Amino acid sequence: MKPKLITEGDFSYWEKGKGQPIVVLHGLMGDLSNFGGVFDYFSEHGYNVIIPQLPIYTLPIIKTNVKNLVKYTNNLIDHKGFKEVILLGNSLGGHIALYFTKHYPELVKALVLTGSSGLYEKSMGSTYPKRGDKEYIKHKVEEVFYDPAIATDELVASIMETVNDRGKVIRTLALAKSAIRHNMAADLPKMNMPSCLIWGKNDKVTPPEVADEFLKLLPDADLFWIDKCGHAAMMEHPDEFNTILHRWLQERKI
Repeated sequence: MKPKLITEGDFSYWEKGKGQPIVVLHGLMGDLSNFGGVFDYFSEHGYNVIIPQLPIYTLPIIKTNVKNLVKYTNNLIDHKGFKEVILLGNSLGGHIALYFTKHYPELVKALVLTGSSGLYEKSMGSTYPKRGDKEYIKHKVEEVFYDPAIATDELVASIMETVNDRGKVIRTLALAKSAIRHNMAADLPKMNMPSCLIWGKNDKVTPPEVADEFLKLLPDADLFWIDKCGHAAMMEHPDEFNTILHRWLQERKI
């Protein structure tokens, strides 16, 4: 059963646990449930986990960009009264975490990136499924994962609904263009907080060389690989993902 969605003003989110806040940022066509394993595990191990529903498809089109998703994230953190957070992002969520860190470094205690965009412009634009029949969409969704079984009928149906909604398509393309404009390569060397990179060895969306580039550019980063794993490590291998991240946080005393 999914956790109850908390709605307060402009914010909708899952929240559970007490302690150091972890703010989790989902990807472009991601869902809060993509991080269900993270939510359950870390809320039971001394962390306050909050996963906001990012307003990817509800912002006015002219404001649908990385900058305004960062503004939304900052407003949520201010609303919750958090002073210093761990940011955890997958795909576009990682990109938002990076751009947030550029502008609000004093609020970021640590960065956790998995299959993050921000360096590799094709990561969103070229992999966005075009409108088509269910089998075509299913094939495109399966490519995101090492194990195609992760692309359940429910997940495929959700993506089908998105790619056949004109408003969502326009906003998706707007975000893809925004991501290209906000390439983070020049900014990463200035991000001195501890950074944990957890990457699928078989990621076709943000391939392994992207992780290597993040490791090279971030001043204080550690890179961990998960074998037989695609673009969403926290979905395909939730137990291994949580074990890696928890051990890293303990070693770094975060």
